[in-house]
Amino acid sequence: MKQDHYLGIEFGSTRIKAVLIDSDHQVVAAGSHTWENHFDQGIWTYGLNEVWEGLSQAYGELKQTYVADNGEPPVISAIGVSAMMHGYLVFDDTGAQLAQFRTWRNTMTLEASAVLTTKLRFTIPQRWTIAHLYQAVLNHEDHVSSIDHITTLAGYVHWKLTGEKVLGVGDASGVFPIDETHSWDRPRMDLAQELLDEHDAGIQLSTILPEVRVAGQPAGTLTTSGARLIDPSGDLPDGIVVVPPEGDAGTGMVATHAVAPRTGNISAGTSIFAMIVLERELTALHPEIDMVTTPAGDPVAMVHCNNGASELDAWAGVFTQFASRAQMPLESTQVFSTLFHAGLDGDKDGGGLLAYNYLAGEPITGLTGGRPLIVRTPESSLTLENLMRTLLMSSFATLSLGMRILESEQVELDTMRAHGGIFTTKTVAQSILAAAMNTPVSVGATASEGGAWGMAILAAYGADTQGLSLGDYLTQVVFAHTEIETLEPDPGDVAGYQQFLQHYERSLPLMAVALETTTGES
Repeated sequence: MKQDHYLGIEFGSTRIKAVLIDSDHQVVAAGSHTWENHFDQGIWTYGLNEVWEGLSQAYGELKQTYVADNGEPPVISAIGVSAMMHGYLVFDDTGAQLAQFRTWRNTMTLEASAVLTTKLRFTIPQRWTIAHLYQAVLNHEDHVSSIDHITTLAGYVHWKLTGEKVLGVGDASGVFPIDETHSWDRPRMDLAQELLDEHDAGIQLSTILPEVRVAGQPAGTLTTSGARLIDPSGDLPDGIVVVPPEGDAGTGMVATHAVAPRTGNISAGTSIFAMIVLERELTALHPEIDMVTTPAGDPVAMVHCNNGASELDAWAGVFTQFASRAQMPLESTQVFSTLFHAGLDGDKDGGGLLAYNYLAGEPITGLTGGRPLIVRTPESSLTLENLMRTLLMSSFATLSLGMRILESEQVELDTMRAHGGIFTTKTVAQSILAAAMNTPVSVGATASEGGAWGMAILAAYGADTQGLSLGDYLTQVVFAHTEIETLEPDPGDVAGYQQFLQHYERSLPLMAVALETTTGES
């Protein structure tokens, strides 16, 4: 008897990853494809042709691995797609794309964000889909009146695979506010519609937005054309269940077992964000805090930073090139392991070095653009150990500033989980993060698999919920015997990190000067 398998696909900012799990939720094969956003005419974007090229390559690598081990392609019972949240993808009634895909990384919607936040009395960050839509209206962009369908990247892929225009509730919560019914907030939709009508936009939000589905609800099946998009060879059959598409925040919560109140998780990649599942509503409106949901629809406070580990990756690339020049080539895993462990041996405050990892604008610190920067004084101690520790601390610094808001709201946590490639080298980034949060941080054995594994879990849950809520399914079925490693914050690390963070925050005006003097912008 052939075993059932579940496929999770995630479109991250630098990798498209496919993960296949078995009925015990263990990874049996994986594949990936590297891609990168482009800065085209002032817009961070990806071409949609890259979506399909990357997906077929990632799945092809997965299938090749599985066939090599088993002699035949896998039998797949359910598929799930997740991707970077937010952004702007719009299509006309023929399915033609009307404008460049505008990703979460763009900070071009400041006016729209401010107006919507005031009108809706709900924080609408610049990267949210509704902010991009309203900014296009304010800019009098010609394509607006032709919009028939607006969606996210995950929603777009799901649509092409199934023909269904739907979104998982977690992904939807980064498009437009969600209410207690786990669907679009109708009163706020009416308010937003008033704004659109004031500008004669010629569109109705209620008709152009996808339907919202909660984890475990049906969301369509794989069509013949959709199957060919994943597997052009024709081995993958149609008719496979495809569960509601989700955002990377939701799959991160699933992958780290953090969907219950008083749990939180941190996802570290090109961007970095914390998701805290709330027991109660916040007492005030905070521009730094997004209010989103878990894939089950429960309220979550999200602290999102546009800049995460990319600058750390860039420096690792420099050292990789050095090793190659020295005729001592190293695998990337060796480079990261060596550099990260060097960071553990650095001075607790980084030796007085200062680093900013801003490749893009950062709303939390009020910056409209990015200029990666390393600064030191003559008294600073420039060593490899201090450089790497400073780069690691810098990766979490903006998140620390945003998390202060939740501390002021007296939001309490029982556990903080973390995942992402930065945690592949055991204990290093985890210990720095524990110091940054001043709270225990847990990392599971699947932490480096990230959201693709989390999406595969959602696919398994959608195929058979076993009559359980998502939280109970994770606790009783998925994580019942999963290895979790928890690190307590070291007092010396905490003190050193706080000293670094004070220096970091005090010197933020350097970033504004760098932006102004290298571009002429203020």
